[in-house]
Amino acid sequence: MTLVKTSILSFIATVIKLLAALVINKAVAVYIGPAGLALIGQFQNFTQVVMTFAQGAINAGVTKYTAEYAKDEGSSLSILFSTASKICLTASALVGAGIVLLSNYTSIYFLKSGDHSYIFVIFGFTIILFVLNSLLLSILNGLKEIKTWVSINIIQSIYSLIFTTSLIFWLGLDGALIALVTNQSVVFFIVLWMLRKHQVIKVSNFKGDFNKPEAKKLMAFAAMALTTALTIPISHLIIRNYIGENIGWDEAGYWQAIWYISMMYLMVVTTTLSIYFLPKFSELTDKKELRKELVSGYIIILPIVICMSLGILFFKDEIINILFSSAFLPMKDLFLFQLIGDVIKIAAWLVATLMAAKAMAKMYIVTELIFSLSFVFIAIFMLDTYGLVGITYAFSINYFLYLIVVILLTRKVWV
Repeated sequence: MTLVKTSILSFIATVIKLLAALVINKAVAVYIGPAGLALIGQFQNFTQVVMTFAQGAINAGVTKYTAEYAKDEGSSLSILFSTASKICLTASALVGAGIVLLSNYTSIYFLKSGDHSYIFVIFGFTIILFVLNSLLLSILNGLKEIKTWVSINIIQSIYSLIFTTSLIFWLGLDGALIALVTNQSVVFFIVLWMLRKHQVIKVSNFKGDFNKPEAKKLMAFAAMALTTALTIPISHLIIRNYIGENIGWDEAGYWQAIWYISMMYLMVVTTTLSIYFLPKFSELTDKKELRKELVSGYIIILPIVICMSLGILFFKDEIINILFSSAFLPMKDLFLFQLIGDVIKIAAWLVATLMAAKAMAKMYIVTELIFSLSFVFIAIFMLDTYGLVGITYAFSINYFLYLIVVILLTRKVWV
């Protein structure tokens, strides 16, 4: 499937997901407020970390090797699937047990109260369904069955919209948290039904023995994914806590809100990066072909990001009122440099996807560690110097430096 067709399909899925998320976010803003949004951001960072551990951090590897093995008529896919499923089941069981045992502590640390410990208990018992759902989606991505992948994501978005908004209306913050830890669990059973007659994703392909050489190859991706899963959310937790304790938790909510806007509109692009470029870059070995794909990515994707960023900047007042409420109007000053940083971020991520596709694990891990640390230090300096708007200066500066470094590190692959 071509980049244009993949982009169109992923755009459809992302727009539906975006619209659902906008309605959900509006409900959070109206019924919970800025401080509540900040707590939800804390909880989401926690779930990002533990989900990656629970998945064994191998999803990107599953996508890469599924794309490579799909042309092989032998048993490679069966070996991959059986090994990956055993890693996921073991990891999710261990992580789920840990979440349940530490539920009171994590509730106090992340949500500032032990009253929400039951949320973590629910999450601990349902996380295995999250993991299996993600594994199946990673396989579909590697098989390039984008239409099925899009259908599943649309179903998930619609279900999440109905379920989450209902719970927020009736239960407030607790309802939002319950929805976050149960949405994908329900969708997993829908996915099973949709794939019941699939020729490749079938039970027999997951019943084989654990294969150590295959597991070793997946571990390189696990190392990269775990690094990202730890460094990015943890750096955000540190910064959000710093803002909350030194400037105010409402201000932390404003930063969470602008970050949420970035995440939502960039989802159109990041989805394409994951479902097109990762398997595509994994397949290609010729430098000329890799360079051609990289250039076409910049030609198609960057103008889209720039146009979307300009539109958001121009209509920022309307966006704040539509997505949140008048209580969030003080966040207006955060838009300009956040959006500049978003454009630089996508330019960097396209090259970083090449790094991941070629299993350049050491380079990937080192750059993630260095630039997550630098973001924290630059952010604290900028916050102390310029106030809350300084966080957006730090974001732009950090990704500009990251872009330069990843281009230099990957030149030998595509030049």
